Amino acid sequence: MYQIRIVLFALFIINFFNDSVVAQTKTFSNNEITKLTNQASRYLKEANFEKSLEISKIALHKSIKANDFFATTISYSTIAANYAEIAEFDKAIFFYNKAMLYATKSTNDTLKNKINNNLGNIYCFEKKQYLKGINYYEKTLKYSQKIADSSQIFMTKLNIAWAYFDVGHFEKGYPNLEFINTHNEKFGNKSNVAAVNMLNGMYYAHQGNNEKATSFYLTAIENGNQSNQRSDLSFAHLEFSKFLWKKGDYKAAYVNLSKYNEITEELYNTEKLDKANVAGINIQLEEYKREIDKFEIEKEAQLQIMEKSKTIVVLFMVISLVLLLLLYTLFKNNNFKKKSNAALSKTNEALIIAKEKAEEASVLKSQFVSTISHELRTPLYGVVGITNMLLDEHKELANSPHLSSLKFSARYLLSLVNDILQINKIEDNRIVLENLTFNISDEINMVKNSLSFLAKNNNNSIAVKIDAAIPEYLIGDKLRLSQIIMNLVSNALKFTRNGKVTIHVKLEKIEGKSYFIAFKIEDNGIGIAAEDQEKIFEKFVQVGRKETDYQGTGLGLSIVKQLLGLFNSTISLQSALDQGTVFKFVIPFEYNPAKTIELINNIQVDITAPQTINVLVVEDNHINQLVTKKTIEKNNYKCSVVDNGYAALEILDKEFFDIILMDINMPLINGFETTRKIRLKGIVTPIVALTAFDKSEITEEALSAGINDIIIKPFDSAKLFKIIAILIATN
Repeated sequence: MYQIRIVLFALFIINFFNDSVVAQTKTFSNNEITKLTNQASRYLKEANFEKSLEISKIALHKSIKANDFFATTISYSTIAANYAEIAEFDKAIFFYNKAMLYATKSTNDTLKNKINNNLGNIYCFEKKQYLKGINYYEKTLKYSQKIADSSQIFMTKLNIAWAYFDVGHFEKGYPNLEFINTHNEKFGNKSNVAAVNMLNGMYYAHQGNNEKATSFYLTAIENGNQSNQRSDLSFAHLEFSKFLWKKGDYKAAYVNLSKYNEITEELYNTEKLDKANVAGINIQLEEYKREIDKFEIEKEAQLQIMEKSKTIVVLFMVISLVLLLLLYTLFKNNNFKKKSNAALSKTNEALIIAKEKAEEASVLKSQFVSTISHELRTPLYGVVGITNMLLDEHKELANSPHLSSLKFSARYLLSLVNDILQINKIEDNRIVLENLTFNISDEINMVKNSLSFLAKNNNNSIAVKIDAAIPEYLIGDKLRLSQIIMNLVSNALKFTRNGKVTIHVKLEKIEGKSYFIAFKIEDNGIGIAAEDQEKIFEKFVQVGRKETDYQGTGLGLSIVKQLLGLFNSTISLQSALDQGTVFKFVIPFEYNPAKTIELINNIQVDITAPQTINVLVVEDNHINQLVTKKTIEKNNYKCSVVDNGYAALEILDKEFFDIILMDINMPLINGFETTRKIRLKGIVTPIVALTAFDKSEITEEALSAGINDIIIKPFDSAKLFKIIAILIATN
């Protein structure tokens, strides 16, 4: 019987180790991950922070591995809550932001609601960054309304009122207090009644109604004593002491301040912070005790067996030896598995680090692109603006082909810069083609004139052959078409000497209102070898280049291919060395005479306001100051210009303006901060951001600062005046 038991025990041990090995390579299911997150939350509620963090980290690892965004969000939130409880607020903010990143991926509005609320609590009541905290509370309100969480709306408005009152903005906080008082009976409870009465006391104290303020403060203190909300009770004593001090009742103020200090010390003793370490020590002691008990039980059992029979003892030792050898083998295998898993874990950690570095690099790239975009658009604004000024002030130059070519080239350069800087957007199909009326002959000849200097430089000629069957006006994206042809023709001119480049434009077919126009760019230059013809459409590839014979970035043909993709078109190539090159592509354009007339009629609209408009321009670049002021005064507006935000604040104290045009990137104080200071003065004059930054990059911060609209430099003056008219009318 004993032999059978020992053999069965051996089989059990073997099976146990096999199960352990399998378990280590097993992928956790959603139920198992949920069990871990619930367990971590339970430990958090019990103030067992060490255990909660330990379980949360395991759950986080498993949820990321399982690509479970919901569980990942819960894990990060629990970790953040642990750090908040032990007053590590910077770490808490970091992990709440991590949680928000995954909450966005999970599209769970309840999670976003809770995370924004917690961030609002930390910024308002721990970091004392009230405006930032209120911003998070506003987001909480949005999600609470979306998921119809009335109780959360009540609590969030209570927190917003509290935050505004703390910084003395009672007028902004009062609408929230009014909402709380109206809905207190329905959504209020014992846990927040003290805070509600305290806020009413603060408001009436600010209004100078001492009788009502005293009544509410005393009610708040009574409520706090009756409930377990010791924190709210402490704040009620604090605010009441401030009120009494202002009244001159210093003795009563001192009594309430002492109560506040007493409750605060009670709440924030070191007990919570020490629990994690104590719990860790207790866990170790329990583990040691279990090991000792196990050893004693096994020892006692062995003595009993040895006392019963020497034969059984010998047999037991033999089987034990075999078992030990087997266990040793399994132990070695198990260690090997552990090492393999550890190596795999390190690899996963390295991949996570690499991913984070890649994300960081992507952010740096975006910042670099944004900076370059701003720095290139700023001088281009000056070029375009001064060109327009020349045309306006010197009417005799209106028909000058040189000035027209300069204006077109400047606008083309702006479009080219934008496309190169946003080449990733092109690849993601995030650029939308425009529908504008244009004359194809005018566009082609404009390209020809713009490239005439390059043609003469290599002693080339440019010929244009346009099919007479093509309608006079078509509808489409003329700027993208010009960019495609400009790139192809300039490329042909660079690789052709003493030759000819011909632009063929032909009507290929008609389908309904779509006219399919075939383009052919032909040259008799050096040609392209067959093995290089696939490469030339790749980024930064240049073939046939010898030292400084040909200039360029190697992006032209790559951009052409991607732009044609926006038109749902492709490009074909025919070429041989020393026999020239032919590029062909077809683009469908809309032909709609009625729509064309409508678009032409809408090109220029008289939006001149009957009254005199006083405009303030805040701009540090002197060339841009000149261009903007000329543009404004041309429309019969009055215009004042200042160099920086401080000068703007000073002139606004002395003079009234109907509209403010605000640059963003300025020295001393930027446009966002200038706008915030203007709004803090109570000035409601509409503010338009006139900037070289990409609109999508600054929209959120602009709206937060109090900016009404954004227009990107270089801008269309008609669009600017339309925005000004709308903002003044609505204001």
